[in-house]
Amino acid sequence: MAAPPVTVPPEAFLAMGREVLAAQPFSVLLGAELHAFAPGGCELHLPITEQIRQQHGFVHGGAVSYLADNALTYAGGSALRVPVVTSEFKINYVRPAVGERLVARAQAVHAGASQAVCRCDVFAVQGGVEKLCAIAQGTIVALPSHAAPSPPASPG
Repeated sequence: MAAPPVTVPPEAFLAMGREVLAAQPFSVLLGAELHAFAPGGCELHLPITEQIRQQHGFVHGGAVSYLADNALTYAGGSALRVPVVTSEFKINYVRPAVGERLVARAQAVHAGASQAVCRCDVFAVQGGVEKLCAIAQGTIVALPSHAAPSPPASPG
């Protein structure tokens, strides 16, 4: 007989997700924020700054792609309940992203024993109005325990 699933209070789940985000130097550099996190889904925000714009004033596709990838991975990881990485994803840019922030909402569409297929919508928010700017889909896979690198040594 299988063990019952472990339930985690919503506030503890969100706190755990925020700890993971804080441990990602690139996410910290960009200023990403985890606003919602529950089994099978998440909402990530990214402030739009001059540093992530391209030459035409729109958010660079790489910044939009980063946010979609991370949201997909959060959704998949929370569905699988193990450490995960992105195996693959695709993104469709449907309009240029302009505004004050990006919001990515992702959910696991299907989760098996070791992989999850996830979907993400990325919105640009300006003046409180959300406009869809990208749609992504990806496969998130369980990270084999032997594949996790050791943390870097502390300097000095």
